[in-house]
Amino acid sequence: MRRAKSCGWTWAGLLLGPAAVLLAPFARADVPPPAPPPPVPAIGRAWPVGTRPSVVRGWEPPATPYGPGHRGVDLAAAPGTPVRSVAAGRVSFAGRVAGRGVVAVELAGTDLRTTYEPVRPSVRKGDEVAAGEVVGTLEPTGSHCKSACLHWGLIRGETYLDPLSLLPPWLLNRGPSRLLPVLGVPLPS
Repeated sequence: MRRAKSCGWTWAGLLLGPAAVLLAPFARADVPPPAPPPPVPAIGRAWPVGTRPSVVRGWEPPATPYGPGHRGVDLAAAPGTPVRSVAAGRVSFAGRVAGRGVVAVELAGTDLRTTYEPVRPSVRKGDEVAAGEVVGTLEPTGSHCKSACLHWGLIRGETYLDPLSLLPPWLLNRGPSRLLPVLGVPLPS
């Protein structure tokens, strides 16, 4: 008995039609589902601008790689405001892209990279920066906000993430300081 040469279709595919596409993910039970991406560590120690800037526009993840969305957050700040690295790392880019100043910092001990724009860089590629260290100043040009703002991004590989997730809760939700009494501690002599 001769076997027919394979031509890319099967009887099951012809009989099931569109249902075959729906059942395809369940066809291989021996293949485990992909592992979820690791969480973003809250390693930020400073806001990129100011002490608690207003978020002009939040992070809106795109449904597809080239789909609409907002791949970062916009923070209100005046032109000339110092822009700081939120965490320690190494500058992987400092220059102009499409007419705008951009600084990118690979965060130490992670696979994450932050971006800041439009920024006039005060650092160079390869520079080590500490958390809170100034990496440039906010430029007045190229803003896509109604008023001046810093666009702050976070990337893992080719996936954009919410940069606010880098900040620990105490930095995100800092309320007014409150002094509490110290009881049971002897006074200094």
